[in-house]
Amino acid sequence: MSRPLQFRPHHFLCALGYRGEGYSDGFTANMTEIVTLGLKAEDGDSTEIEVIGATDAICGPCPKRRGALCSDQAKISALDLSHSKILGVRPGDRLTWGQAKARIRSLVQPGELGKICSECQWLDLGYCEDSLRELHES
Repeated sequence: MSRPLQFRPHHFLCALGYRGEGYSDGFTANMTEIVTLGLKAEDGDSTEIEVIGATDAICGPCPKRRGALCSDQAKISALDLSHSKILGVRPGDRLTWGQAKARIRSLVQPGELGKICSECQWLDLGYCEDSLRELHES
């Protein structure tokens, strides 16, 4: 059995909205592998994810990573807290990507990301909002 992916709480919505852009080439390659080859693969909905409270699979090659923390830790902590509350997840929880998408669909409505993700620099691009709307339409 393979190890579950490790996600901090705000990365569930990041993975949903990912469109091939990132903080560096290494970050983008890693995120593309996780999302495109993992979560969006034919069997991606069965991918197991473990919620953690520190840097995770996505953070690995990020240039802002500082060990188990981030150079923007205050902002990241605020995002994680907001997402943890809205999605009802906490470190130690395990769920599949399919269960995570169902949870997002039932708990996050289109138009709410401005409040939930207010600290995110990627929000204004609209990728996450588009992906959330597509999830609700599917």
